[in-house]
Amino acid sequence: MNEPDDAVYQPQVGDTEAILLELREKIEQAGTLPLSSSPRVNRDEVLAELDDALNTLPLEIREARWILKERDEVIARAHKEADEIIEAARERAARMVERTEVVREARRAADHIVTEAEDRARVLRLEAEDYVDQKLAAFEVVLDRTMQAVQKGREKLQVHVGTPALAEPVFDAESEADQAAFFDQDDF
Repeated sequence: MNEPDDAVYQPQVGDTEAILLELREKIEQAGTLPLSSSPRVNRDEVLAELDDALNTLPLEIREARWILKERDEVIARAHKEADEIIEAARERAARMVERTEVVREARRAADHIVTEAEDRARVLRLEAEDYVDQKLAAFEVVLDRTMQAVQKGREKLQVHVGTPALAEPVFDAESEADQAAFFDQDDF
């Protein structure tokens, strides 16, 4: 890594790996000392590259820590949002169950009210029919008596057709009783 002296090297995030790889390559390609297997490297060059790597390392560590912190915050927010969504879903489900239960109870109450109303209407209808039947039976009796009185009156008229016009009318006690019953309205 021979750079001109007037250029100032500014390490960048991610450079540590590049510097270390370059250093490794230099050591692999370095020649060995005569009669030795130890590589011959320029100490100042290796130390300068190690210093560069060390100088960029804190930047990368800070970036990594920031990214990890950011990731943890994102995960925490996601967990919080998930918990809120789950809680909202539980509350909604509870409201739906409650509404369903309220609807069921309302239907039960409505069915009960309708059944009671139908039963009461049936009883009232039967009572009204009985009342009307009683009144019609009483009216039938009065009407039958009236018909009998009318028929007896007609029969008497038939018998008296030949009698003089100034003759006194003939009343019998039975027809007077029938007429009194006809006008008796207390039976209704």
